[in-house]
Amino acid sequence: MGDGILVVDKPAGWTSHDVVGRCRRLLSTRRVGHAGTLDPAATGVLVLGANRGTKFLTHLVAHDKAYAATVRLGVATVTDDAEGEPLGEPVDATAVADDALAAAVGALTGPIQQVPSSVSAIKVDGQRSYARVRGGQDVELPPRPVTVSRFDVLDRRVDGPFLDLDVVVEVSSGTYVRALARDLGRALGVGGHLTALRRTRSGPFTLDEARTLEQVETEPRVEPLAAVARRLFPVLDVDERQAGNLAHGGFLPATGLEGPVGAFAPDGTLVALVGDTPRGAKPLLVLVTGG
Repeated sequence: MGDGILVVDKPAGWTSHDVVGRCRRLLSTRRVGHAGTLDPAATGVLVLGANRGTKFLTHLVAHDKAYAATVRLGVATVTDDAEGEPLGEPVDATAVADDALAAAVGALTGPIQQVPSSVSAIKVDGQRSYARVRGGQDVELPPRPVTVSRFDVLDRRVDGPFLDLDVVVEVSSGTYVRALARDLGRALGVGGHLTALRRTRSGPFTLDEARTLEQVETEPRVEPLAAVARRLFPVLDVDERQAGNLAHGGFLPATGLEGPVGAFAPDGTLVALVGDTPRGAKPLLVLVTGG
């Protein structure tokens, strides 16, 4: 199996690591990793790298993401989702007014300071936060800046004392959608948690191109890195001499382009990803062997 990127539609009940393990067998390589963890209950776009594609993942994980989700108003939970124990008794959330909901959603849109869920994978003194919570510890994570570029309520449904909201969100990397559900319920004074989450996009990768594990088993293939680089990054055409220089870790003149840049040899080979520094364009990832 060659080097490349694979977009999987993660099924519910699987951890992201479960999907990686399955794809290692299907792609016949141990070198498989993923960009952007999805919780076991969540579904949707999970971007995997195979072989040298794993080195691409560092440059993919920072991309923005889009989700379809359901938020239940009326009770908060320990984990901010349906997997956790309720924090107190349910309250009647059915009377939440449209204008109050719109104001609370608006306050959670744009650049905000978000406290991650305590059961996130963030490390605290070398240990994952969720492991500390499951061990009975109280964990207080500091807020961090994130951007919620879209937070739209598409539908609202009453279920007993609860108000269920179907929402679409587009967020920067590092944003926790279940923390948005928690904070929305808190702002409205009724508590809230996430009951469903489906990632519909990660960077440029969408559900339209995501494949189920059954489809991967039937046709195990990955998108070549050269094609991925042309989708993701600005393109820099280099001559043979410059390509050889990059292959040996050498610098090029500054590109003047933002972020990683895909440097392509005259024959279309992806030589390296480069980024500007005060000394010039430095190879961030070399993808060919210097002769």
